[in-house]
Amino acid sequence: MQSKPTFFYGWYIVLVGGLSLFFSGPGQTYSNSVFIDSYITDFAWERSLVSGIYSGATLAAGFLLFIAGTSIDRYGHRAVSLTVSILLAAACIWNSFVVSPWMLFVGFFLIRLLGQGSMTLVPNTLIPQWFAAKRGRAFSLMMIGGFAGSVVFPPLNAWLITSFGWQTAWQVLGVSILVIFVPAAFFLMKDKPAQLGLKPDGADPDGIGSGSQAKEVSWTLKEAARTRQFWLLLLCTGIPSMLNTGLTFHLVSIAGEADLGIGTAAFILSLMAAVGFPVKLAAGLILERVSVRYVFAFVFIGQFIFIAVLLMTGSFYMAVVFGLIWGFVGGLERICISMVYPEYFGKTHLGSIKSIATTVTVAGSAFGPLPFGIAFDLFGGYTEILLIMLLFPAIGTAACLLSPPPVKPDTGIAKT
Repeated sequence: MQSKPTFFYGWYIVLVGGLSLFFSGPGQTYSNSVFIDSYITDFAWERSLVSGIYSGATLAAGFLLFIAGTSIDRYGHRAVSLTVSILLAAACIWNSFVVSPWMLFVGFFLIRLLGQGSMTLVPNTLIPQWFAAKRGRAFSLMMIGGFAGSVVFPPLNAWLITSFGWQTAWQVLGVSILVIFVPAAFFLMKDKPAQLGLKPDGADPDGIGSGSQAKEVSWTLKEAARTRQFWLLLLCTGIPSMLNTGLTFHLVSIAGEADLGIGTAAFILSLMAAVGFPVKLAAGLILERVSVRYVFAFVFIGQFIFIAVLLMTGSFYMAVVFGLIWGFVGGLERICISMVYPEYFGKTHLGSIKSIATTVTVAGSAFGPLPFGIAFDLFGGYTEILLIMLLFPAIGTAACLLSPPPVKPDTGIAKT
């Protein structure tokens, strides 16, 4: 008699997926922001120049992400993950040799395409292969890796830069990917449970029962684009991306204006991530009881509050208050953006609809740092741009409240 395995291999997939999110860190803004002042100081570059390079590289990388997606379909998750992680390590090493703006552009482009984009795309498309009924808890556990990265990398980078220099910091990041993640992906990652004779969730071949699902109303991209809700939601998706990336990218400099050092800025980023993680887990329960548009509107009200707090920040205590509010709002924001599109437009055509939302997110991320950099060069500080940024949460709040679930004409049924 053969005994059934007591531990489903899919949980190893969750582990390696979490590691992939963690080691996407070198390509994320919370990690890159710690390096920005080093470039400006060492090369006497203007902040607007570095901001523009980062924005342009991010935008270019975002529009090329489809290459990673098609490669996954053609070659499998494991092959793409190994290729991407090795190239990301090489990109980190490249960044340690940057001496000119064009080299910085190439470095930013590579780490954004490979780190921020591809290293997160692989696990997010791999988990659904292994989990169906337990997909939600699998995603929740995997996302611990992403939050751990946002907690670890800012202070780690700050310590490496202060102790050994920014060139060595990049080299350490590259080597750590090669030494830790690449072997884990090589030995643990499998594309589908069928490769091991398994079924999703570890179910028996004859024991996969999913109760009947209620019929849902699904919209095609063309149908969704005819509704005002679709365009207002795209606006609500782009605003947080622009605002968060702009603040994160220049946070070290903003903290310096308040006579707070790089360590404080790194602590704020880690605090934000630490607060955001449990909030995100709890947000799903909240959204089971409250309409997503009202929670989304609350997110924008929270953004207005933390920008106002940042304008008044002049001490470590106020910086902590800012980080706590930013982290709380960020946790709600991410779950709202994840849930609002399937809630409003169904799941059948969600891929094409979410692809437009992702493009808007990338565009917001690309353009976020630039206005902050230009404002600093023009006014010598960030007060003016932060006052202007207060307008965007107000716009987002109104957009949410004006976006009830749409009613499909041929059914008369609204998503709720």
